[in-house]
Amino acid sequence: MSRWMSLGLWALFLMHVVVVCVTADSYVALTSHEGQSAAEFHNPSGAGYEVPGLSFRVFVDRGVEEATDEPLDQVQADAALRTVIETFSYLNQHRHSYPRFDEAVSKSLLERVIIEPSVRNHEGKFFPFLVVRTVNPGRVRLLISASSMREQGYFGAVERFAPVLVREFQWVVSKAGTGQKPKTASIERDLRHAPIRTDKEIRALSGEERVQLLEQLFETYLRTVDDQRSLEGRSYYEVGSTNLVDPSQPDSAIKFYDIRVREALQKIVRAPSFLDRMPLAVTSLMNGTIWNVAFVKVDQRDWATRTRVQPADKAVMVGVAGRSVQPAAILINLHRTAAPDDPFYADTKDLPMGALSTDQLALVIAKEIQQNIIEKSQRGHVAQDALTAPK
Repeated sequence: MSRWMSLGLWALFLMHVVVVCVTADSYVALTSHEGQSAAEFHNPSGAGYEVPGLSFRVFVDRGVEEATDEPLDQVQADAALRTVIETFSYLNQHRHSYPRFDEAVSKSLLERVIIEPSVRNHEGKFFPFLVVRTVNPGRVRLLISASSMREQGYFGAVERFAPVLVREFQWVVSKAGTGQKPKTASIERDLRHAPIRTDKEIRALSGEERVQLLEQLFETYLRTVDDQRSLEGRSYYEVGSTNLVDPSQPDSAIKFYDIRVREALQKIVRAPSFLDRMPLAVTSLMNGTIWNVAFVKVDQRDWATRTRVQPADKAVMVGVAGRSVQPAAILINLHRTAAPDDPFYADTKDLPMGALSTDQLALVIAKEIQQNIIEKSQRGHVAQDALTAPK
C-alpha cells in the first residue's frame, strides 16, 4: 500500500471519529469459550474508529496507570490503530479470498474490535488476540494486543499482519455460532432418519446439492470431532508450517480441526474432479457408510490416517429404507507425516497432517476412503487398533 494511499485512508478514518462521554458502565462482562463469565474486559468509551465498508468499529483501550500492564503511549496507540484499520481495509478489499472473514462480515458476527496494551484470557494467560463472546447471542468481540504487534514488528506492516489477523476469524465464526451450546451437549446419532441417498442419486446431484445434503448429515449422524477428545488442551499447527499455536482454550484445537475437516468434506462432495476420479469417496460420505471423520492424536502409532470399520456383526440400519452398513471412521493423526507408501504422500509435501491446507486435506481424506473403505469393511478393521485408540 503506497504512502499517499495510507495517508489518505488515515485522514478519512479520523473524519469518522466522534468522541462521546464516558458511559456509566465502563466495563462489560464477557462470556468465555466454556459459556461461563470470563474476566471483565475494559469497554472503551467513545464512538470508535470506522473502517470504510465494514459495520464494526475499532476502539483503543490505552489502559490506566494503576493497571498491572504498562499503558499505551500515544505513539504506540496511533501506530497500532493505523495498522489495524489499514489491515482491515486490505482484507475487505480481498475478502473473497478469505472465506471466514467474508462470512463474519456478511453475517455481522463481530460487534467491535478493541486494541489493548496486552490481552489476557480469564486465566491470566497472555495472547496476541482473543475472541470473546458478548451478552448478545451470535456476536463477539476481537481483542488485539498492541504490545504483541510491536514485538512482532507489525506496526505499519499491513501485508505481513493481514494473514495473522485474518486467521483469528475462524474463532470469530466458531464462537459466534456456538455461544449458547453447553460444553457437555451431546447429540445422539439419528441413523434411521438420516437423508440417505443411493449412489446413483448422489451422482445425479449438483455440487451445491451435495453440499446441502452433507449439511443435513452433519445434523443427523456424521461427526467431525474425535469422540475420545484426544486433542483436548493440545496445540494446533499453522497451515503450511510445522509451527505450533498454543490453545487459548482447552478445546481450541478441537474447534480448529472440526472446522478444517468440514471444509475439506464440503470440497470433496462439491468438486466435480472428486466425483470423476474418486467417486467412492463422495458416495461413501453421503450414503451412510462413514459416520466419523476426525483429527486425533495417537502417539503410539505411526500412521498418518486410519480407516476403522466395524465388523459385519455390528452393522447398523441407516435411512428410511433401512440399508445395512458397517459404520466407518476416518482418523487423521495430527502430528504424523505421510509415509512413502501412502497414496497421498506426494500431496502432503512432508507436512504433519495437522498442517495441511484445506485442498491437501481433502485429497488425503478422499484417497484414504477410495483406497481403504471396501477392503477394511470386509474384515472389520477395528481389533488391532483397540489397544492404541486415543485415551
